[in-house]
Amino acid sequence: MATIGFFCFMEIKVRFGLRLKELRKKAGLSQEKFALECGLDRTYIAGIESGKRNISLESIEKIANGLKISLNELFNNL
Repeated sequence: MATIGFFCFMEIKVRFGLRLKELRKKAGLSQEKFALECGLDRTYIAGIESGKRNISLESIEKIANGLKISLNELFNNL
């Protein structure tokens, strides 16, 4: 794994949430605007980003599509 330190020991839900937040902010999107792009609820996005949600593969695909990136890029460095 390329990433070292504390990040490696966090739960996958937390790591995925941090990755999503990073990519969303990089795209210049608020949670609300991003949720609309994905067809998901804003509170659901907030729950994912905080590591509280265990999301489905369908939601992961919607997120990648909303960010206009590949699934591979979404999961990069996780």
